[in-house]
Amino acid sequence: MHRLHRRALSVSAALLVAGPLLTACGSEAHPGAAAVIDGQRIEVAALQAQVRDVRSAQEASPQAAELIKATGDLNREKLNGMIFDRVVEKVATDHGITASRKELQETRRSAARQTGGEEQLAAMLLQQQGVAPDEIDDVVRRNVLMNKIAEKLGATNTPEGQQKLTEVFAAASKALDIEVNPRYGAWDNDKIQLGEYRAPWIRELGDQRQM
Repeated sequence: MHRLHRRALSVSAALLVAGPLLTACGSEAHPGAAAVIDGQRIEVAALQAQVRDVRSAQEASPQAAELIKATGDLNREKLNGMIFDRVVEKVATDHGITASRKELQETRRSAARQTGGEEQLAAMLLQQQGVAPDEIDDVVRRNVLMNKIAEKLGATNTPEGQQKLTEVFAAASKALDIEVNPRYGAWDNDKIQLGEYRAPWIRELGDQRQM
C-alpha cells in the first residue's frame, strides 16, 4: 500500500495526483462481479466502463502510446481504486466525516489553479494516475475525505501517524468482507490493496519445485 499519510496531504494539486492504493470469490459464486464489498457488487461491466473511459482519453492524447504503456494492467489498477474508495467511505462514515459539495468544488478549483487550469489538471491526472476526465470528482472526494480522516484521527506524517491510519483502514477493510474475482487478484486487508492472486495449484507446483 502506498503510505496512507501520503494521502493525508494538504489540499493542493499534489494531493490530487497521489495515486490510489490498491478471500477470493470465484466467478461461479458471483457471476459478473469483479468484486463484492459488504454484500454489494462491483460489476465487471462497471469496471470495464472505467477502463474504456481511461483508454479513450489516453488515445486522444499526443502521448497516447506512452500513457497506454504506463498503465498496462489497467483493469487491476482501476478495480484497486474502486475498492479503496469503498474503504475510505467506510472509515469516513464510521467517524462521522462528510464532504460537502462546496468543499469538493473549492478543492477542484484550487487544484486547477495550481496546475494552470482544468485542461492541465485533467492532463496531469490522466498521465500520472490514469484518471479519465469524468473521474476527477471521485479523486477529489477521496482526497478530501482522506484529509479529514487524518485530521480527525490526529494522524500526522510520522511513523506513529502512519501506523494509526493503517490500523483504522485495515479494520474497516476487514469489516467490509471484501471478495475479489480471482481473475483480478485477491484483496489484502492488512496492506489495503489488491495483491497478487495465486491459485492453489500454482502454489503446489511451487512447493514441489522446492523439494
